[in-house]
Amino acid sequence: MKTLIALVDDDRNILISLEELLRKEDFEIHTYVDGYSALQGMFRYPPSLAVIDIKMPKMDGYELFRKIREKLKIPVIFLTSKDQEADKLKGLMQGVDSYVTKSGNFSKEILIETIKNTLNRVKIDRDVEDNNSIISVGKLRLDCLRHICEWDEYPLDEPLTTTEFKIIKELVERPGIVKSRDRLMEIAYRDELDVDDRTIDSHIKRIRKKFRKLDPNFEAIRTLYGTGYQWK
Repeated sequence: MKTLIALVDDDRNILISLEELLRKEDFEIHTYVDGYSALQGMFRYPPSLAVIDIKMPKMDGYELFRKIREKLKIPVIFLTSKDQEADKLKGLMQGVDSYVTKSGNFSKEILIETIKNTLNRVKIDRDVEDNNSIISVGKLRLDCLRHICEWDEYPLDEPLTTTEFKIIKELVERPGIVKSRDRLMEIAYRDELDVDDRTIDSHIKRIRKKFRKLDPNFEAIRTLYGTGYQWK
C-alpha cells in the first residue's frame, strides 16, 4: 500500500502543485482546504504524515494540530508563510516534527525531502521503541510504544509532547550521565538546523512543570549550568 499524506492549505494552487509532485513520488494524497474538513477526513482515513498550513481562516494550524494529536499519533510538518523565530518556536514547542517556510523562494523539493526524512526518522524511532518498549528508572516508567509516561505508578496529568518524550527518554536511558544541550537538540530535532539551545531549556522547564503537578517534590532532572542536563 502507498503511504498516505494529508495536505491542508487554504491555497488551492499550492495544494494542486504539491499533490502532483507527491503523487510522482508514489505517495497517496488527500487534500483539505480547511481545518474542519481535515479533521473529519484524517480521523476517517488516518494518514502516515500531515503537512499543515498555519495561517488558515476559522481554525489555524496550531489548533488543528492540537486536535489531531488528541486522537492520532502521526508526524506533522508545518507549512507557513511566517518566518519569525517566535512562530517557529511555538510550533516546535507544541511537538511539531518539522517546519518549512513558504516564502518567495519556497522550494517544494525541500518540502518533499523533509517529508521523506521525517517518515524515515519515524520508522527508525518505532523500530528502536519496539526493541525497548518499556523503560523503568526509579519512580519513572516510560511506555515507548504508546508514548505514556508514569511517575510513581500514576500517569502525568498533562501528557508529554513527542519532543518532550524524546528528551526524557534520552536522559533516563543512562541515568547520571550528563547530556549536553547539543545532544538533546540532536535527539529532539534531527532535521532542524536552525534551533538554538534556549528551546531545550524551555522544554525542560515545561517537563518539570508537568511532573510537579503530580509530585511537587520532583527533582529528578538536574541542571548543570553551562553543560547540560542529567537524570539523577
